[in-house]
Amino acid sequence: MILTGKEIKARLGTDIVIEPYHEKYLNPNSYNLCLHNELMVYEEIVLDMARPNRLGKYVIPEEGMVLYPGQLYLGRTVERTETHNLVPLLEGRSSIGRLGISVHATAGVGDIGFCGYWTLEITVAQPVRIYAGVAICQIIYNTPIGEIVEYNSDKYQNNKGIQPSLLFKELDPAESRQMRLSFGEEASQ
Repeated sequence: MILTGKEIKARLGTDIVIEPYHEKYLNPNSYNLCLHNELMVYEEIVLDMARPNRLGKYVIPEEGMVLYPGQLYLGRTVERTETHNLVPLLEGRSSIGRLGISVHATAGVGDIGFCGYWTLEITVAQPVRIYAGVAICQIIYNTPIGEIVEYNSDKYQNNKGIQPSLLFKELDPAESRQMRLSFGEEASQ
């Protein structure tokens, strides 16, 4: 079940923390989160999931910044959130989507117990000028069924800003990820 806006407000300071909180961003069944003025862009031509990738950092100027198709921009929310006993979901706002802006590639589901800023995986369908501080996405809260185990990870929990992929922390560098091929070995046996 999805929490209503009034229920979100009622749970502030207990199951839900949104800092800063502004009443104007409360919706009937969600809360709008705003775009921070920092963006990151990968500087590698080919990204490698088994290691950290170089990043460039940008600040969105007051006059805005044009984003272009074919580029992944990592942004973050202005708001720091904390969620307990609920499943947070992040979705783009329809007004943002109608400009061809996507705010997440696949990472819209948060974990129970997540505390921090939301990293946005921003892509655009055509060139579009964006501005810092705009309400870019919305957080929705769902009630889980079953035993609750809170998120506890050294990758993204209690982050201080934009988080690039830290998938490499899960991978064992000694483990071969290459599929072995047997070119003619069967024939010689």
